[in-house]
Parts: sequence; C-alpha cells; structure tokens
Amino acid sequence: MWQVRKLGEIFTLKYGKALTAEKRIKGDFKVYSSGGVCGYSDDTLCTNGIVVGRKGTVGSVYYSETPFFAIDTAFYIDEFHNADKKFVYYYLNTLHLESYNNDAAVPGLNRNLVHKLKGNIPPLPIQKKIADILSDYDDLIENNNRRIDLLEQVAQQIFKDWFIRFHFPGYEKAHFIKGIPDGWEVKRFSEMLEIIDGDRGVNYPNQNEMLDEGFCLFLNAGNITSNGFDYSKNNFITQEKDSKLKKGKLNRNDIIITTRGTVGNVALYNSLVPYDNVRINSGMVIIRPNISSINVSFLYLLLRSSSVQQLFNLFSSGSAQPQLPIKDMKRIKVLLPSNELLTAFEAVVKPILDSISSNKVKNQNLIKQRDLLLPRLMSGKLEV
Repeated sequence: MWQVRKLGEIFTLKYGKALTAEKRIKGDFKVYSSGGVCGYSDDTLCTNGIVVGRKGTVGSVYYSETPFFAIDTAFYIDEFHNADKKFVYYYLNTLHLESYNNDAAVPGLNRNLVHKLKGNIPPLPIQKKIADILSDYDDLIENNNRRIDLLEQVAQQIFKDWFIRFHFPGYEKAHFIKGIPDGWEVKRFSEMLEIIDGDRGVNYPNQNEMLDEGFCLFLNAGNITSNGFDYSKNNFITQEKDSKLKKGKLNRNDIIITTRGTVGNVALYNSLVPYDNVRINSGMVIIRPNISSINVSFLYLLLRSSSVQQLFNLFSSGSAQPQLPIKDMKRIKVLLPSNELLTAFEAVVKPILDSISSNKVKNQNLIKQRDLLLPRLMSGKLEV
C-alpha cells in the first residue's frame, strides 16, 4: 500500500566535502559537483548512490553505480530507509528540486527543507519494479551511447590516418611536394566555406516566445554539445515568428559551430535529424562549403579535429564569456585534399556518421518514452 512519507524518512542527504581542483585531475573514481562529473580522484565518499546539486546547479540529480566523491556544491545519498536507491533517483527527478532554491544571491538547496517534503511512496517491491522498468530504458540509452562513442572514434581515426598521417589509400605511390601530397592545397576558411550567423535583429525571439513544441526548433546552447546534437531540452518558435527572421535557417547537411560561451562544439544537420525547420541562436554560426568537392563528412570531422579546435581556442577572445569572431574564423588555414580522395573518404565515412545520427534519434525516442512513463509510474496511475 502506498504511504505518504517525508523524504527524510526514506533517505538522508549528506554534505559533499571540499576537494580543490588540483586534487581532482587524476584518479580512478568520478568526482561530482552540482553540475555533474567535474574530475577524477583516488578518494571516495561512498561505494554507490545519488548526487543532488546543492549550490550552483540547484536540484540536479545524478546516479552512480560505482564509488565516487561529491564536492561541497552537492549533497550525496548512500543511506536509504526501506527504499530502493534507484527508485529514489527516479523519484527525485520528478520533484523539480531547482524550484526550492532558497538563496537568491547564491542558488542553494536547503537540506532540512528537502527532508520535510512529503511524497506518496509505494512499498519496496513496487519501488523495485518501477526502478527496473525505467532502468531498462536507461540501459538501452547507455548502450546506444557506447555505440555512438565507438563510431565517433572510428570516424576520427580514419580522418587522422588519411589526412593527418597521410596514410590514405594509395599513399605508397603518392608524389609529395614539400611534404604535401600532390593535388592537395592549403586554403583559408574564407576560400572554402560560407560562415553564416543568425538573425540578431529586432525580431530575435525572447524567452516568452519560446515553446515546448512548435513549428521551428530554435537551437539553444544545450542542443550543441561536444558530442554533437542533444535534443533533451528543446525550444521552439511559431511559423509566424520563423517567417520574420531573415538569417540563421538551416539547410540539410549544414554544420553548426558554437561561437560564444563554450566555443567550438560542432553538430551535423543531416537528413536523419528529426526536425525539418531549425534555426541557430546568436551564439552559433552555420558552416556551408562553397567548393562542390568538399563533402560534409570531411568537413564535420575537420572542424572537430584537434588542430582546428586548437585554432578556435586561439582565436577566441573574452575571459568571462569567450567568443569566436567570424572574421577570425575566416583566417584559419587548412590542408584541402584532392577531389578524388574526398569522394573516397565520403564513401567510407558517411555510413558511420549516419549510424551515429540514427542512434541519437533512437535515444531521443527512448528518452521521450521514459519521461512520459516516469510521472505516471511515480504517481501510481500506471500499475506495475
């Protein structure tokens, strides 16, 4: 039978400990802050459990099956009282703990306040069934993430072998001039790419015009990560609003780069991205090749390569919020391979990149299904 219980009766929030940045560089165990994994250490606070954001990213919730350390911007939970820890993790994700921030100047979550919150909690066997159902979704998502990571590594390795180490097909017979294969050229971005910024005029949408669903996906900083697209928190605008914006609309096979805040994240808008109408925000640019032989597979991996990423960082300005100006991007020089080699590379790598995109779409659907189930399971509306 479900019972109304105070949260402090089913788990105990414990304060994380101070651990300076230089002490969380190396180690076998993850270190969590309120923002997630912030380093590694040989020190741990518990063997497994939950991390809850206390200061900074208030109310964030993370789960770890392995030993970890939580710093002093977070709580951790390793004491559960007649409660399944995985159930508690999912339950905390339904509470919107960020709304309990009690310090306007420095966001903070009060431990005693959380302990006093009440919830309708099922018996332990039902908790375990609910946790198992939701865990099945998370396991599938994690398996897809592992596939994505592996495919990314394969694609990047092929790029390095062909275009950095010059071990491309037929390299043994290739003719080199001053260390560069014959038929390759050094070009500036301005000669080979169109770099397009978004509309920043009077019609730029404000927060009140953002919707959970709508005609056009309006990209935010969270959508373009170091691993490409992330659709977990989307904003949309109406068709009417979209029609008023003059720049920044994506075409299929465009590439997006973040140019403000976190500089240099790259995403590929190929045919598998499940949104037909997409616009960038003011902290991004669109990249389109203006040379017909340059395919998006090569360009995407070029922009993600360590050498180009280092140049992005070099040309970024501003300490508080780094920015990468378009005028500086245009100055970047790269080595452009021959047309024949670019065509061969596309044939090898495009299926890999398509598989990455396909797995990301699968994950998006799994996350939607899980998040629809979550409140229904936690409220008892869906019996198990």
